[in-house]
Amino acid sequence: MQNHYIYIKKRSIMHLEKLGNLLKRRREVLNITQRDLAELSNVGLRTLKALENGETNPTLNTLNKILEVLGMEFSIAVRKPKL
Repeated sequence: MQNHYIYIKKRSIMHLEKLGNLLKRRREVLNITQRDLAELSNVGLRTLKALENGETNPTLNTLNKILEVLGMEFSIAVRKPKL
């Protein structure tokens, strides 16, 4: 089994399973089905299910589409390397 990680905040790494759980909990709070979220975000249902189960590494575009529908956002910080 391969571990996948996604960077969410500066100095913070979120495991894909945690990301999937976070998205699933938010979707459930909003009372949105997986099918509805897939349709509203224009993301495939299989992709959404795999993401919620921590089985896939989403592109930033895919993640942004889903987060937008869920009323969430992410940010990326780029810093200069230490020389």
